[in-house]
Amino acid sequence: MEKYQEIERSIITTYRKEIWSKFVKGLNEYNMIQDGDSIMVCISGGKDSFLLAKLFQELERHGKKNFTVRYVTMNPGYSEINLNRIKENAKIMNVPLEIFESDIFAVTEKERANNNGNPCYLCARMRRGYLYAKAQELGCNKIALAHHYNDVLETSLLSMFYGSEIKTMVPKIHSENFKGIELIRPLFLVHEEDIIKWKTKNELQFINCACPLVDNCTIEPPSMNSGSKRKQMKFLISELKKTNPNVEEHLFKALGNVNMACILGYRDINGNKHTFNDFYDDLRR
Repeated sequence: MEKYQEIERSIITTYRKEIWSKFVKGLNEYNMIQDGDSIMVCISGGKDSFLLAKLFQELERHGKKNFTVRYVTMNPGYSEINLNRIKENAKIMNVPLEIFESDIFAVTEKERANNNGNPCYLCARMRRGYLYAKAQELGCNKIALAHHYNDVLETSLLSMFYGSEIKTMVPKIHSENFKGIELIRPLFLVHEEDIIKWKTKNELQFINCACPLVDNCTIEPPSMNSGSKRKQMKFLISELKKTNPNVEEHLFKALGNVNMACILGYRDINGNKHTFNDFYDDLRR
């Protein structure tokens, strides 16, 4: 059996419950794919995105929907070592990778040198813009990103602690600037720890953080002293799990179980603000 076949087999046997079933459940529960879709699966080079590629290949072979897939990597300015690692992993895993170039790292480095805002924010916005434009060029109506269950939880805490709002990462979203294109997150219900187990069992090595602006991002462990706020949230959740093993499940369920009678305010779908006083009298009816 070829290496890529062993990898594929592990997904539907060893990790069927933890990965494959949750992948399919997420697609179905949030109605992410319809017949006739053309989907661009984005591969950054990390464990999550390469797993997403293999899951889509499996879905193409055995799924019930009629859709097409393109497997795409945007090169924002990776080092030769990192780019070669991505190419080699694509070969090992039998993923038909398409690579296109961008100058994102060069632009963000220039902005940082000139102290023009947050380079991470700029990088994220530019990446999203390039990906939407590429999907449009390829004729794809959906972009699949590899954000997983733990990304959802960490994003929710980041929004509360640093953004002063209760906001989460949603399973799919319409593009505001590229009409007709949706972004979907098929790993929405898949836990990161299971992705790590899958990677380890198959003896795979992926790039982690390839950002040239942060020298220690590949080795810095999660902690409250971390320079990465996301790693702070990851550490906080891991500490809470020591006394509350179900804390992740509770956090995730809370995001879909908002008690509107016991909040101080909210913004509706049109962005209009409503305060507690606005709906207080309605609570007794």
